[in-house]
Amino acid sequence: MSNYNPNIHHRRSIRLKGYDFSQTGFYFVTIATQNRLNLFGEIKNVEMILNNAGKMIEKWYAELENKFPDIKNHEMTIMPNHCHCIIEIVGADLCVCPNANADTTTNKQQTNMGEQPMTTGKQPMISGEQPTIMGEHVGSPLHRVVQWFKTMTTNEYIRNVKSNNWQRFNGKLWQRNYWEHIIRNENEYNRISQYIIENPIKWDLDKLNMENSL
Repeated sequence: MSNYNPNIHHRRSIRLKGYDFSQTGFYFVTIATQNRLNLFGEIKNVEMILNNAGKMIEKWYAELENKFPDIKNHEMTIMPNHCHCIIEIVGADLCVCPNANADTTTNKQQTNMGEQPMTTGKQPMISGEQPTIMGEHVGSPLHRVVQWFKTMTTNEYIRNVKSNNWQRFNGKLWQRNYWEHIIRNENEYNRISQYIIENPIKWDLDKLNMENSL
């Protein structure tokens, strides 16, 4: 993520304006730990070796489908300080696009996979800074799915800090923001899936690798 700056705090959603994030679709999601601490294991011989905390993250990702019946889990990779996954809100085909009449201008973070809007997990904002609840009862809005995942993993991590001496963290386990990218077609889905699978191979070049920022 070449333009990523951990010192910049985004206080409002900069998602695609007018896009209903509770409708069906495929989403590429990246969640990183606060301060990019390596808490979930390590890369050895280009393979991610999960510690107990990493296995806990894996467990709660699997639980998403039980908590949200309209959610389907796809590829996921847990890295030392972040995780990538594809989440499907069931019922969509592989061609999800924003409203053609909507203003799709947005500030975006550049990543190795291209442009990904960063979100705070709030409802999409439309002109006039008024929140939209379009489609709120249609499916599980993505921000709620991510927030539940963050809450459950944080709670279990804290319990294990106290009982099993897991590595401590300051403030929050996860960064307040996360990255999301709408997967618009099958070719893009295949490309992102391959990126997720191969992520450990490219750890030495990963912009979320703290050693690359030193």
